Amino acid sequence: MSGTSHGHTPAAWTGVIIAFIGFCISGAFTVLANPVGFWAGLGVVVVGGVVGMAMRAAGMGQPKRRPHVVQHSPQP
Repeated sequence: MSGTSHGHTPAAWTGVIIAFIGFCISGAFTVLANPVGFWAGLGVVVVGGVVGMAMRAAGMGQPKRRPHVVQHSPQP
């Protein structure tokens, strides 16, 4: 478990922060009974996901690990 970073990357943090702001916007406009603001907030959530994926594609995400292959020598 100590070998994992749990997604602590600039791409992950940026995407989550933008999505959180979108959820806050959407929640506030839900309380205010304003459907346009609600959908705008959900749009911000989607933008957060897109920004996170774009940053990951640009190399700011967690590097992909190749599976560790163990080769055994043949038994005599």
